[in-house]
Amino acid sequence: MGEANAYAALTKAFSGLGVDENLFISTLGKWNRHQRQIYRVSTPGFFSEDERQFQRWDDQHILQLRQEFLRLKDAVVLYTMHPWERDARLFKEALLLKVPKHDVLIETACTRSSEDLLGARKAYHSLFEHSIEEDIAHHIKTHERKLLVALVSSYRYEGPRVNEDLAKSEAKVFVNALKDAKKNLIEDEEIVRILSTRSKLHLKAIYSHYKELTGNFLDEDLDGDLILKQVVQCLCSPQTYFSKILISSLRLDVEESAKDSVTRVIVTKADDDDMKLIKEEFHSKYGSTLAAKIEEVANGSYKDFLLTIIATSD
Repeated sequence: MGEANAYAALTKAFSGLGVDENLFISTLGKWNRHQRQIYRVSTPGFFSEDERQFQRWDDQHILQLRQEFLRLKDAVVLYTMHPWERDARLFKEALLLKVPKHDVLIETACTRSSEDLLGARKAYHSLFEHSIEEDIAHHIKTHERKLLVALVSSYRYEGPRVNEDLAKSEAKVFVNALKDAKKNLIEDEEIVRILSTRSKLHLKAIYSHYKELTGNFLDEDLDGDLILKQVVQCLCSPQTYFSKILISSLRLDVEESAKDSVTRVIVTKADDDDMKLIKEEFHSKYGSTLAAKIEEVANGSYKDFLLTIIATSD
């Protein structure tokens, strides 16, 4: 490998999701002091010239690299964890942030089976000696609190029966609520009741009837309320929601919290039928396979681990 190519390859190893350990060993490990000096000078994004005449690492990149070395370890830990414990810890981590991550709370509450959500609530008791409901009520003071508590408390019917007349009637509830400009939908008792209690098949029927009644997709008409839009997508079309999370996260220029989403989505959906649908939706919507996008952006053992996981759904 020529020096210019080696520099480019090493920069990618520093910049993506995860780090390419083998490349560090085979390339960086062979460089002498002069070659390392040239690399520092030629990579101003990572290094800056200090007033005392040396090239210093950018502090943010040092932090990023440390996080990237840990990314594989985090993925392995999450993947081997019992799903109930994993989801309980995801709930807790989302709540402990300065600004709670509503998207993690929503996707975990809305895309798990009734038994797995109940199991996560039990695990939360054991791990943290609180209920997830009381912690959401404590940490979230804004108007979405009532909906989020209702979603994590849900134990939905999972059988095949759907009352189409009732679903059409409840689709009209959404039509009328969206017409009322003064109404705060996320605090509407009927909206909260429907989204937090109805089976997913029933909600998909509502979604279909709403399209028949209005000509629009319900989640698209909820563009003005991101939380309700995410709830509807997670319940009715999770592959749409997760594909969007992945395409937004599989980029070189995203924040660390967005990169963490790649691990979370792939690890938590690995054993679901959803993963196959997610891959199909991703390919259809973005013109690239999920595997190809991971190959493009991720590095090293972390990349290999993700590719191995998603291959199991083929």
